[in-house]
Amino acid sequence: MVPYGWDADWDAVFAPYAEQGLLPGRVVRVDRGQCDVLTPGGLVRADTEFVVPSDPMSVVCTGDWTAVDTGDRDPRYVRALLPRRNAFVRSTSSKRSEGQVLATNIDHVVICVSLADELDLGRIERFLALAMSCSSGDALLREQAHGESIAVQPVLVLTKADLVPDEATLAHLRTDAETVAPGVQVLPVSAETGEGLDILAAVVAGGTTALLGQSGAGKSTLANALLGEESQAVQVTRDRDGKGRHTTTTRNLLPLPASAGGGVLIDTPGLRGVGLWDAQDGLGQAFSEIEELARDCRFQDCAHDSEPGCAVTAAVADGTLPERRLDSYRKLLRENTRLAARTDARLRAEQRHMFKQRQALGRHMMERKRGPHRRA
Repeated sequence: MVPYGWDADWDAVFAPYAEQGLLPGRVVRVDRGQCDVLTPGGLVRADTEFVVPSDPMSVVCTGDWTAVDTGDRDPRYVRALLPRRNAFVRSTSSKRSEGQVLATNIDHVVICVSLADELDLGRIERFLALAMSCSSGDALLREQAHGESIAVQPVLVLTKADLVPDEATLAHLRTDAETVAPGVQVLPVSAETGEGLDILAAVVAGGTTALLGQSGAGKSTLANALLGEESQAVQVTRDRDGKGRHTTTTRNLLPLPASAGGGVLIDTPGLRGVGLWDAQDGLGQAFSEIEELARDCRFQDCAHDSEPGCAVTAAVADGTLPERRLDSYRKLLRENTRLAARTDARLRAEQRHMFKQRQALGRHMMERKRGPHRRA
């Protein structure tokens, strides 16, 4: 169990279940009401009937630690989920404002971005904000973990580096990526040539790593390179543009070679949509330079738009802060606030009040421009 992340803290949390004669196990795959669980006795198939919650945020997920029946019980069931240390959550595409948990109890999030296409800096910022939000997690997850959470270290991997024509261009692309990932390690990697693989393997060794990215970003190829075997199915890239295709359809937890430091890897399906979920803290970290500048704004609630004494817009004006970066920050903040307001009545009321204040201020400014006038 230790190679899969079991430690003394998990042992202490599991103690009450051990007294009931249950076994600890880590979920390596979930499929239609059942899951594959790795236990001290090996891999078992267990039913999740007894841990079906009304909250979709609490469903069994790859990476969860569980309490399962012993081998003399048939069928086996997952009897309980251990409190999560953290979780990677995105919003669903539905209109019900639900979150979808993609992986739990993780140490690293490797964000895969393919160099077969033009870098989408805005998408990188979105992924980073979500990854950095794993540290705090949803309020329910914090409650489950008794207020404790484990910080997640994001790593930005530029895959398919062998498709870049020359070193100068590769260096330029890496610099562009670093400008939108302050404090995050950016690694150009090629599973084809092996470039950067040793560095990445050293970074993720010994922990639980979630691979995330769009469909065709090269996650499965990268997973195979780290695993040292063809564990994940890979489709051939298209000849016309070198892009990959969607291959992974389930989230699988896979052991990394002990010779490379061990640990486990969670390979996830390609994400077509990356909606924010409870990402306020993550946005603050992903745009840390803007948060730092905002401390010098004249007004504490500065929206960094047209307020006098705004240090953020001043930085844009003097070229210190790229305007694109501020636009992206505003966009993601609006999205996160809008999503939060769907489930928070108090926040909705505050937004309506703010909107009315801005309307009144707009009318007042228009009247000032028109000057004093008499009624006919």
